[in-house]
Amino acid sequence: RRIDRQLRGRCARQGDPGSSHFFISLEDDLMRLFGSDRIIKIMERVGLEEGQPLEHPFLNRSISQAQKRVEQHNFQIRKRTLEYDDVMNRQREVVYGFRNEIIHAEDVRERLMDIIEEVVVEKVRDTSTPTADPADWDKRALADWVNLTFPLGISEDKLVETGNKGEEEPPRDSIYEGLSPAQYAVARFLVESVKHAYEIKVKYEDPEALKTVERYTILSAIDRLWQEHLYNIDSLRYSIGLRQYGQRDPLIEYKVEAFKLFDELMVNIKSEICHNVFRSASSMMAFENFLRNLPKQTVHPETRALGGDGAGGAAPAGGRPPSDIVSEAAEAVARKPQPVRAGPKVGRNEPCPCGSGKKYKHCCGR
Repeated sequence: RRIDRQLRGRCARQGDPGSSHFFISLEDDLMRLFGSDRIIKIMERVGLEEGQPLEHPFLNRSISQAQKRVEQHNFQIRKRTLEYDDVMNRQREVVYGFRNEIIHAEDVRERLMDIIEEVVVEKVRDTSTPTADPADWDKRALADWVNLTFPLGISEDKLVETGNKGEEEPPRDSIYEGLSPAQYAVARFLVESVKHAYEIKVKYEDPEALKTVERYTILSAIDRLWQEHLYNIDSLRYSIGLRQYGQRDPLIEYKVEAFKLFDELMVNIKSEICHNVFRSASSMMAFENFLRNLPKQTVHPETRALGGDGAGGAAPAGGRPPSDIVSEAAEAVARKPQPVRAGPKVGRNEPCPCGSGKKYKHCCGR
């Protein structure tokens, strides 16, 4: 019917009064879904032959109403699909806006420092409470995270000492808003320490090459995690329909779950940027010079096994220079392993060679 009216309107625009003859078969999907059986029975009762056309105003109205219901159903399907796609479009606008900002910016260092500051402040919020004493914070988790993410080598005692000295209230309308004076002091101390370490890194880097490294550090984190996020959203989209068995609207559930995944995505992007900012350099020489000139600070013992000792992870394996470690590794590879000398095979039911008096299968042969 819609196509029929389009043809009439097209004829009218060309000066023709416009007339059309509309045919539909009883075997078409439209008539099969809306009352073809009843019409077939009427035709059989009246005695009409197969293929004979039927013309009646009642049929025209019935067909128009059936087409209207079909069009409404198709419209609802398209609308529902658009509502699902709109969730991803909004997320895509945020991520692509962030990415384009990094691509077109002249210098991304200021944005990089802002990201580091946001991550540090959120980590302080997660590992401490405004009303608790700094000694009661989860200072070990905070110190471990700081020392494994940045080359600082800050001890737990230093965090407690800094928190006890905090007296200044955080400024309003800033990322520090809501922190206690102790939390604010620790967050500022960590941010300033990271910036100071980055200033040392800048001294040994080529300025133009460092700009490229900074831009790549941010973009690589965005691209990799955004691709993973798309796979997660696709999996969510295909499985969210099962929520309707629990009397829940799948669309609302999809929006809620997609927002959680997107929030997690942004946190992971910023965390990975912080993790890689000191692990990338324009050249190996610049990286070695930076590690060699880091100030030596105390790291609590748990992080030494992960490479943090003396210079906050700068000099691994007890502060020895990297050249010694490389030479020792080469010697270990070159050293041939000694062959294992096999003794006589012991049967499962024979006495155990260890002298316990038990059978081998019940002792050392288990």
